[in-house]
This record gives sequence, C-alpha cells and structure tokens, in this order.
Amino acid sequence: MNPIEAALEGRGVGAPVAAALARYGRLVLEANTRLNLTAAKTPEEIAEHIADSLTLLPDLRPPYVDVGSGAGFPAIPLAIATGIEVTLIEATTKKARVLEELLGVLGLRGTVVPQRAEEAARDPRWRDHFLTGTCRAVATAAAVAELLLPLIAVDGVALLQRGRFAPSERASLEDAALVLGGAVEGERPAGGERRIVLVRKRTPTPARFPRRSGVPQRRPLCE
Repeated sequence: MNPIEAALEGRGVGAPVAAALARYGRLVLEANTRLNLTAAKTPEEIAEHIADSLTLLPDLRPPYVDVGSGAGFPAIPLAIATGIEVTLIEATTKKARVLEELLGVLGLRGTVVPQRAEEAARDPRWRDHFLTGTCRAVATAAAVAELLLPLIAVDGVALLQRGRFAPSERASLEDAALVLGGAVEGERPAGGERRIVLVRKRTPTPARFPRRSGVPQRRPLCE
C-alpha cells in the first residue's frame, strides 16, 4: 500500500477515498520536483497536509473558493472527498497551470483563476459569490479575512485554519471582520494546536476592500 494511503487510512479515512487522495499526493510530490509547490517533501508530510485539509469538511458548503491554492491544499482534497466543484485562486502562473493539470488528471470539477485575490475580488463573477472560502496563506488572521470576505456571499463563512492564536491576533481579527462586514462566529479544534476559526459574512463588504495587491499582508487591518 502507498505510504500516503496507509497514513490516511490510519487516520480513519475510508479506503476508496484514501486511495484517491493518495494518488493526488503522489502527483503533488512529482510536480514538486519541477516546481516548488509546497514545503512538504515526503509522503508523510503530504499525508499530514491532506488530513489537515479534511478537517474543514463539516463546514463546507458550495459554492466554494480557495485563495492562494499553491499545491491545492485544502481545496483539492475536499473536492476528492465530496465531489464539490472548487474555484482556485492562484496568482503564480506556473502553479495555476499545475492546478489545472491536477483537476484534469483527477477528473475534478473546478476553475482556476490565475490572479491575486485582491484582483479576483473586483470581478463581478466572484465578488459576494461563495458560501465557503479558505486561505492557507502565511499571513495574519486579519489579512486572510480581508482576502476572503469580499469573495464570500452574505451568510457565507470564511474558514481560517490557524495554529497558535494569540489573544491580540484574535482581537485584531474580530475588529477587522466588523470592518469587512463579518463577525467571528466561533472556533473549533482541528487536532493538536490547530483550530478552525469561523468568520460569518453579515453584510456586504464595503467597496474599498480588499485594498491594493499586497497591502492586506503588509498592513493588516486593525493591527
């Protein structure tokens, strides 16, 4: 048995889904030799990323968007596990091409948007469109909220995967969410120190957000 598949089955993932996820993991490892898609370099590390992606399943509702998709975590594992159609926003052209290849090879329904999230959120096709959004980008929670909430429909949810979550970062997220038309609804554990923070979109995000490309990460709201 493939080590990725074995690791996933050991975590309670059913055999047919584990096999499909393992195939995806092998494709990522292969692509990673040509292009730096992810810091995960071993089957065990890939399995860890896949398992972490699956912790989002209870809160997933279509239509669904993932920002800064990179190697496809968490969107592609979620698509494999559920059959849901995914929209992947990835600004790096080479990574966007790999994502398109992965969707095709794996027979998944999805669209790759080769733009920064700040640009995609100005497109009427995507703004206020999605009921669920994720972003695993290395950024503060407030910055992630600014990238996601303009894409989320009213009553939709941005799912923030976080590790250690300092009180100061949580306070900044709560303030930023209010500015963006949302509210922190709660959080739940996702294994170890990992947690998923739910930010509900309550009202339309003001038109001035997101700010120009790169600004949300450089100058996070309310920090």
